[in-house]
Order: sequence, then C-alpha cells, then structure tokens
Amino acid sequence: MIKRLVAITFVLLVLVACDMNNESTETETEETNTFTYESETGPIEVPTEPERVVVLSGYTGDVIKLDVNIVGVDTWSKNNPNFSDELADVEEVSEDNLEKIIDLEPDLIITLASTNNLDDLQEIAPTVSYTWGAVDYLEQHIEIGKLLNKEEEATAWVEDFRSRAESLGEEIKDEIGEDTTVSVLEAFDKTVYVYGNDWARGTEILYQTMDLGMPEAIEEDVVADGYLALSLEVIPDYVGDYLVLSKYEGADTAFEETETFQNIPAVQDDNVIEMQGEGASFTDPITSEIQLAFFEDAFLGE
Repeated sequence: MIKRLVAITFVLLVLVACDMNNESTETETEETNTFTYESETGPIEVPTEPERVVVLSGYTGDVIKLDVNIVGVDTWSKNNPNFSDELADVEEVSEDNLEKIIDLEPDLIITLASTNNLDDLQEIAPTVSYTWGAVDYLEQHIEIGKLLNKEEEATAWVEDFRSRAESLGEEIKDEIGEDTTVSVLEAFDKTVYVYGNDWARGTEILYQTMDLGMPEAIEEDVVADGYLALSLEVIPDYVGDYLVLSKYEGADTAFEETETFQNIPAVQDDNVIEMQGEGASFTDPITSEIQLAFFEDAFLGE
C-alpha cells in the first residue's frame, strides 16, 4: 500500500512539474513574440513578426518593400496605382471606422501622429505613429525596418538606393549643368502648387539625394512650409531651368495654355517633364524606385 502511495505521489509530482514546465515554455514563447520598440511617444510592445498590419498613412510602400503582410490601408494607399497589385485583396479602412479595423484583427497599426482616435486604435492593437517629416525619407524607411524587425533589410536598401541616386545626380548635373535649377509643380483639382525639398513628388530625390539646384524663390518662400499654392501670375517666379510638372487626372490644366505659362523659358526650351500625379505623393521605396527610373529617363534618355 505504501509503495503504491509513493508511486502515485511520484507520478503526480512529475505531472505537476511537466505542467509547470509547459507554462514556463509558453511564457517564454509569448515573451519572445514581442519586443519593445522605442517610438516617438515612448516604448511600445510590438510583435516580433507582425502578420496582420493596418497602415493608415503614407508608409504603405515601406511595409510592402519589407514583405510584411498588410490587411488594411488608407484610401490614398488603396488608390495608389503603384501598389495596385500588392493591395488588390487588402481592405480600405479609415481611422474613423474603428469597427472595420477591429474586424481585420490587426496585430500592429502604423499611422501618422496627426491621425484621429489614436487612443482608440491603441486599444485595438499596438499602434505606432510617426510625425511626417521628422526624419528624411530614407531614415524613415530604416525606422519602419526597426519597427518590423527588419532593420538590416531596410538599411541595405537605403544604402544601395542612396548610392545609385547620388551617382545619377552627378550624371544629370554633367548633362544639364552644375548650376541648372529644377522646380517641382503640381496641378491638383483647380490649384497649382510648388514644392520644397521634402514634400514628395520626387522632391526628396531631386534636391536631397541628387543634390540638383533649386530656384532661389522656392528656397526663400516654400522650403519652410513644404509647399505653396500659386496664382497664375506668379507661376513664372518659381520655375527654374527645368520644370517637373505633376498632374492629377481631372485637374484643371488650362493654365498651360495661357501666354503667361507659355512664355516661361523652361516651357519655351521644352524643358518640362510631365509626371503622373497619382502615386507621386508618397516617398516609400517602391515609389522612390519608380521616380528614380523616371528621372533617369527624363533627364538622360534619348
């Protein structure tokens, strides 16, 4: 009888030990599935390998480039022709429709610091927000890489892209002249805008990485705020030797037929480079690669 009790006791102790070991293993597994990301707003526990990401900002291309699964995106990303294949089966969502985001069961949300309902989003899943322009477009990709636990891949792309863009900038300056200036304007709806050196539309690539020249008027009036709406009469004041003109489908482009526009030296010299507006308002790696190839052809192509 005593031997049987001892045997039973031994078995129970083994079972308890195994159960405790399983609990410990599960705890360790859970711990290794997250890490602390140092965000702008403080440390946030995020998944080590996120599998269901919602992006409510212009960083969609960064996530696509790093091959992380996206389940929901904002309307601008969804309608971006550069992402049409990758986002074909991805839901369009909004920070103002929290129920739809909840239904997607995200394990990570990436958004802008200016997004509505940040506290509510944080209740759904770990939410990391960025201030647009707080770092340059290449550093931003590395930062997204840190968040997605893919810093090495992000850094490798940045270093390669910077090298290629800088080399292309030198080639372009050799072709058009070291002191030649380039302007970036956009026709959107009924307004024409001019952009500084960090407001997408290829400005980061042209001015920051390629180091092409900027008209003095843009440097003085536009760079601080990033963009400026122009009346027809002052458009010539902001156009350099070359004009990159981003145009949205359906935009009012009647200004191009006016005498004021036609008399601009860059227009008369056939130095106007037309660029598709849709998709140009992003600065991610996918967009940057497309724009780099576009500028190479526009400035150096036959």
